[in-house]
Amino acid sequence: MAAFYSALKHLHVAAVALSGALFFLRGLWMLLDLPRLQRRWVRVVPHVIDSALLVSAIALAVIIQQYPFVHAWLTAKVVALLLYIGMGMIAIRHGRQKPLRVAAWLIALLLFAYIVAVARRHNPWPL
Repeated sequence: MAAFYSALKHLHVAAVALSGALFFLRGLWMLLDLPRLQRRWVRVVPHVIDSALLVSAIALAVIIQQYPFVHAWLTAKVVALLLYIGMGMIAIRHGRQKPLRVAAWLIALLLFAYIVAVARRHNPWPL
């Protein structure tokens, strides 16, 4: 079981790193108005990575028996994740004006950093 947990945690951390790096890159492309943002793989790959991230997160929560709305740190992560997704949608797709998209992207990056800090410390107040 320890080997499975370790592999799952490594998968989760790798998916976090890939998801964050790709979101950052997509945000840069949005800032620069690059057509790369419209390529098919750029629209598909984040969903694949985020699906692996979500499945591994749920499995890890079950294994360590800590659940949102029961444990404060996990509740904070879920709430921040929902805000991150919303800001990411505005930044990459739905923001009509560039200043709004940039602001949403920066807020999403701060939320991403908060989520990672909460995960590392298992504390909703990681600082």
